[in-house]
Amino acid sequence: MTEKSILPLAAMEKLLKKSGADRVSEDAKVALRDALEDYSEQIGVHAIRISKHSGRKTVKAGDIKLASKQEI
Repeated sequence: MTEKSILPLAAMEKLLKKSGADRVSEDAKVALRDALEDYSEQIGVHAIRISKHSGRKTVKAGDIKLASKQEI
C-alpha cells in the first residue's frame, strides 16, 4: 500500500514559482513534495525527542526550530 502525500502539488508549484521558476513540470512538483515531506518527518521525529528529553509530551515551536537547525 502506498502512503498518501500530505502536501498538495499546487503548493509546490507556488513555492517554485515564488523562487523564480517560469514553468514547473509535474515531475518537479512531485520531487519537491517528496523531499519536503521526508525532511519534515525527520524534523518531527527529532523535535519529539527534544520535547521528551525536556519532560514534555507537547511539541513546541522551539523544539521544531531547534530540530531544524541541527543536522539530521
